[in-house]
Amino acid sequence: MTGIATSQAGSLPRTKRLVDANKARQESADGLELHTSADFESLLADEVAALVKRQVDLGITIPGDGEYGKSMSSNVDYGAWWSYSFNRLGGLELTDGGPFADEPKRSTPGHVRLTTFPDRRDWTIFADAYHDPESGIAVGERGALFPTATGPVTYTGHDAIAADIANFTAALAESDQKTLFITSLSPGSASRIGNDYYSTEEEFIWACADAMREEYKAIIDAGLILQIDDPSIAENWDQINPEPTIEDYLAFTRIRVEALNHALRGFPAEQVRFHLCWGSWHGPHTTDLEFRHLVDLMLEINAGTYSFEGANARHEHEWKIWRDVTLPDGKKIAPGVVSHATNVVEHPELVADRIERFATLVGPENVVASTDCGLGGRIHPQIAWAKLESLTRGAELASARLT
Repeated sequence: MTGIATSQAGSLPRTKRLVDANKARQESADGLELHTSADFESLLADEVAALVKRQVDLGITIPGDGEYGKSMSSNVDYGAWWSYSFNRLGGLELTDGGPFADEPKRSTPGHVRLTTFPDRRDWTIFADAYHDPESGIAVGERGALFPTATGPVTYTGHDAIAADIANFTAALAESDQKTLFITSLSPGSASRIGNDYYSTEEEFIWACADAMREEYKAIIDAGLILQIDDPSIAENWDQINPEPTIEDYLAFTRIRVEALNHALRGFPAEQVRFHLCWGSWHGPHTTDLEFRHLVDLMLEINAGTYSFEGANARHEHEWKIWRDVTLPDGKKIAPGVVSHATNVVEHPELVADRIERFATLVGPENVVASTDCGLGGRIHPQIAWAKLESLTRGAELASARLT
């Protein structure tokens, strides 16, 4: 067999030069766009080229652009994967409130609603820890204003995604590595903002699906792998108070899956990778929903590869679900085998063990060894790159053992 394929889940650490350049960019009058310049675009292209080369040199066989085109103006940033969409969608305005400041919302049987972030069940159970700046829990910075849809949602990021694609493909022009991916936000996650325009939540989600499809199409048409980032499929569970029934939650989530499949219609499944996670913040996560309740619904998404957390302390044991779940023919999984949630660098032997667990259940040809979530903005760059090195070394060990 050929060796185990390797990748990462999206965000990678930005250099100080790129962080400083993003910090210096001016916002538009509405606060929802960042001005660019020829100098910035040149710097960004150089940074993407260096990043891609570093991944390839390390042995990553399916590299990404590190989400470098998604602005991050701080070394610690848990939300660039989401907030970049605020700059690429029309029909939004910055308003008071949002998921950090609105009044908490209560769900009832058959009527599930998302509450605020501070009212999340994990945050309330461990309220003392979440409010203690020395606890080690990190959730990222909280903005005073937050986007709200006040008009029809449209896609306005054509120039930005074109630049992302151009920078990425140029970086690999002289490389033998031709399998590449760019991340994009799901409709379900894009709609986790205020809504003062659409009459129903479902209508809003489907509007986001039509808008984000334009970004998806640009990535697909460029011949790249489109990775859909969608923490909302799993993470929303914790943002519902009180805890709903599994049945109510799956019905609530199915709307988001159907909207995503609508946005993906007609695209080759082999060019689509779906990323599921339980949120990238560093916290206890005791209220995460078990993967066994989500896996069947996840497999209904029209993707060729399914990426999910498989290495962190809350979910590593869930590799066992693949004993009972049949991976559809032609599909692959990209389990995390190193974690974004700890500074401990996994030993290559442990990485190999994790890979082998999945490979023995679904076949080594159907496994892409990856990270649990993006590493950029979550752990120090030195540690992030050490983890990626351990990932590739572990994949080499597993490949040799599985031959």
